[in-house]
Amino acid sequence: MDISCNYVQRIRVFIIPWRVNRCEYFHIVIHSVNIDCWHIEYKNVIASFGEGPGERIIVGAHYDVYGDYQGADDNASAIAGLLETARLLNRNNAKLKSPVDFVAYTLEEPPFFDTEFMGSAVHARSLYENQIPVKLMICYEMIGYFSDQPNSQGFPLPGLSMMYPDTGNFIIVAGKVKHRKTVKRITELMRKHSNIAVYPVALPFLGGLAGLSDQKNYWKYNYPAVMINDTSFFRNPNYHSETDTIDTLNFEKMAEVVKGVYGTIMNY
Repeated sequence: MDISCNYVQRIRVFIIPWRVNRCEYFHIVIHSVNIDCWHIEYKNVIASFGEGPGERIIVGAHYDVYGDYQGADDNASAIAGLLETARLLNRNNAKLKSPVDFVAYTLEEPPFFDTEFMGSAVHARSLYENQIPVKLMICYEMIGYFSDQPNSQGFPLPGLSMMYPDTGNFIIVAGKVKHRKTVKRITELMRKHSNIAVYPVALPFLGGLAGLSDQKNYWKYNYPAVMINDTSFFRNPNYHSETDTIDTLNFEKMAEVVKGVYGTIMNY
């Protein structure tokens, strides 16, 4: 696929401020995604906890932003959640049931979305080609925008308004109908380990919100994958705009989302 250099997004690089010797089972492996565009080398950043050949848990989030915007909710909020979840594992010297890989992806946003160049597409393909079993994939995608105003929550279909609150102060676990048991279990674990309303969304169609992030690339290989999300543009009016700034984020809610994901990892 020929991707014009005119559409290359400015990539914001997040530095993982850990040192390898903090924890004997912790290491960082850098993978590169090479795209012939201004001769720029893009990277996935992977931090692996635990060892052994068993099934792995993948926790991922993309670190690029749309256009030249700040991208506070999309997707700095998710990268913050990714780093904090990893920090909690490291700080607590967690005894893991399964090895865990934290992956910061490049090239999720247009014009790379839904192409083979997506960082998550490269990562999922490498797992499959190397026959690495995946127990669960959790995608952090936009976890920072919440509202307590009535009617602040939008829906892709009218009927969903009868199933979910019209106030946008909850988080969703989104996945495929095929993985509805996984979606349900993660929802239950997040509710148990956090103080935030969590709702499951298992959809039969993948063209809408459920398929608009990195988890979709793991579905291709039949890996159970879900997205943790604040419902994106169905709630956040700042989506893909210059107003997606840090002052619009709710850090207390974000902290609860992280607690829920951490509890899921430790008990899944």
